[in-house]
Amino acid sequence: MPSRTPSPNRLRLALPATSANLGPAFDAAALAMDFYIKLDVRVAEKFSITATGRDREICGNFANGIDNRIQDHLILNTYREVLQAAGRKLKPLSLRIDNDIPIGKGCGSSAAARLAGIALAVHFGRLPWTDAQIIGEASRREHHPDNASACWMGGLTIARMSAPNEFGLNEKAAAEAQVACVRPKGKWPLLLAVPEDSLSTKEARLVLPAQYSRADAVTNVQNSMLLLAAFTQGRPELLASALEDRIHQPYRAALCPLLPCLQELKGKDGILGAALSGAGPSVLIFVDPRASLRKVRRLVAAHLSRHRLIAELIPTSITLRGARSSLVRS
Repeated sequence: MPSRTPSPNRLRLALPATSANLGPAFDAAALAMDFYIKLDVRVAEKFSITATGRDREICGNFANGIDNRIQDHLILNTYREVLQAAGRKLKPLSLRIDNDIPIGKGCGSSAAARLAGIALAVHFGRLPWTDAQIIGEASRREHHPDNASACWMGGLTIARMSAPNEFGLNEKAAAEAQVACVRPKGKWPLLLAVPEDSLSTKEARLVLPAQYSRADAVTNVQNSMLLLAAFTQGRPELLASALEDRIHQPYRAALCPLLPCLQELKGKDGILGAALSGAGPSVLIFVDPRASLRKVRRLVAAHLSRHRLIAELIPTSITLRGARSSLVRS
């Protein structure tokens, strides 16, 4: 962590968008993408929010005196709940938010918002929390640790939750996340296809079956291991096979029409493969580092047009800059 002395009355945060699941790695892996929700927060007499950028009406534009509306704002409500649980005083804050993350479209917006609220509580409440506790708290609220771990740590993360009573812990103890961080070898250009309509994670979960065959489970384990090897060894050619999934994508395809359409492009003109971003409906396209991202973008746009589908195409890459680098501790 940086060694400079933090200001107790101000905090600047940059939380990256994330893409979870990554094909077969359901609820286990995610990567951080190089666009962010940024916050500039100061202690104030009353709560206020000024938002710019994407979905600013959701991020909130509230004048002074919104104390009784904190529960309606995910960042501030998380901030309040964490401080109350820790027995710390709630300090009114002035928030300036600049957002580039699509909300409700599988890009980790809720995990970023919850982590922002936790980071505010840790900083302004002077909580001596570790990275594992911060990710664990966000994961408990998100019900899975993949987006939260990648958003906080950056890069590619593999994560699972430790139950409170695991390893002999007291059942009242807070759950922590076990996270392995991977620095992908080589360059990994990405193209994110974002549709106009959103999809809630709850709705996307409802279409999943309660049980899977042994063959499907084994295939996903094999492909998840192959996917990890592709990133750690810098072997993008493995993605054509490694992105195959039998656990969630086949069942969510009807809710996410971009997915089957874009999967048709696998192996064509620099496109290594495509996978749902999180629970969808956005789709993450992996691009051969030797290919022209501009040409791939034109190819994808033309293919979508032929299928009468509309999506915003966002060129991006894996970022190693996680939100933790913004939280300066004394």
